[in-house]
Amino acid sequence: MEPTVKATNVVWHAHHVSRAERAAQKKQQPCVIWFTGLSGAGKSTVANALEGELFRKGYHSYLLDGDNIRFGLNKDLGFSDTDRVENIRRIGEVAKLFADAGLIVVTAFISPFRADRDMVRKLLPEGEFFEIHVHAALDVCEGRDPKGLYKKARAGEIKNFTGIDSPYEPPVNPELVLDTGALSIEQSVDKLLAFLKEKGRI
Repeated sequence: MEPTVKATNVVWHAHHVSRAERAAQKKQQPCVIWFTGLSGAGKSTVANALEGELFRKGYHSYLLDGDNIRFGLNKDLGFSDTDRVENIRRIGEVAKLFADAGLIVVTAFISPFRADRDMVRKLLPEGEFFEIHVHAALDVCEGRDPKGLYKKARAGEIKNFTGIDSPYEPPVNPELVLDTGALSIEQSVDKLLAFLKEKGRI
């Protein structure tokens, strides 16, 4: 659902420096690498490892992490379906701005609804949004439970928890699937780097 437009008397301000010029200065092709998957699947872990490798290789990147964003920009949002949609809409707009600045943007969000992920894809130029399904079976994620959230959800202490009492809609045609139940962090990063090279981003 489109957000209500409340601002009036605003005019888009054109930049003197173009999107292409920013990317050329950094000698890279910007994109948004969107990790989606259940809590405990390994999104933040793999995203952090990928950003570290990109940094070591001299690329300009930035990681937007779901929990971190909720400490600031989205601290006014809860976990209802409506708030989840707004959470992804806001971060999609931020990711768009970062890509416009010429960065390789790495994001780690459960982002449970396909429509929301498709909405972010449409914000970006064709071929700049890569949906990466970080997949692990629910029992694997629950067994890891790094934040103790599944235990709380099962006990009824957390409501609207994805995979328990709130749905997760897996990608239909993701650009890449990482089975973190079978792959190590290093293997996952190697697959991502090979993918980005194939797509001409690094």
